[in-house]
Amino acid sequence: MRKLLWSFILLVAFSMIFAGALFTTKPAIADDKMEARQLVEQARLSWESLMKDDLMGIMRDTLKDAKGIFIIPQLLQGAFIVGASGGSGVFLQRDGGNKWTGPAFYTVGGASIGFQIGGEASEVVLLAMTDRGVAAFQSNNFKLGADAGVALGPIGAGISAQTANLSADILSFSRSKGLYGGVSLQGAVVATRDGWNRAYYGKNVKPSDILIRPTVSSSQASRLLEEVAKAAAKK
Repeated sequence: MRKLLWSFILLVAFSMIFAGALFTTKPAIADDKMEARQLVEQARLSWESLMKDDLMGIMRDTLKDAKGIFIIPQLLQGAFIVGASGGSGVFLQRDGGNKWTGPAFYTVGGASIGFQIGGEASEVVLLAMTDRGVAAFQSNNFKLGADAGVALGPIGAGISAQTANLSADILSFSRSKGLYGGVSLQGAVVATRDGWNRAYYGKNVKPSDILIRPTVSSSQASRLLEEVAKAAAKK
């Protein structure tokens, strides 16, 4: 009798644990999916706005040769002497011609030390110009400037296509709102958001499953892919 009682207690305990896991996991996955979908829409709106900005001429001229595009709709930065930055973004990859795959979800974050005062929210676009730049996004994480070269494109600072460093594996362009000094992505770490990738596509996927040999897709991202393809069409 005691044996049966203990078996019943263990069965109830395991059932409660399993039920608890379901109730805590499902809402988390739902939240991740909603946030991922919102990020895709924010990326599209940011991209369309940037394409209409006269100051983004260099980026538009460079797009036709880009092999990958990482869009961060909002990179938050705030500092007083020590600076920190962070945000989430989507990466799209050119699949030959002008067909694009993705999105794959990533975070970017970094810290810097220097004379900095203020805070800002920036829209950032990284263009992967080489196979090495694209390959960096296939890894779990990498550091800009160490694992892949990065050249910054300070819009509005008198930079032209002739004077900018366009030989790097990854080019960075940004548009800022607010006051900030000493902004730099040099040394920032880019890492995959596995939870968002899983929630968005409904299964465990690696960046290669999304970008190189696509086994998943989402109609929700079709407008973003179309806008990028239109802007990046070779002229």
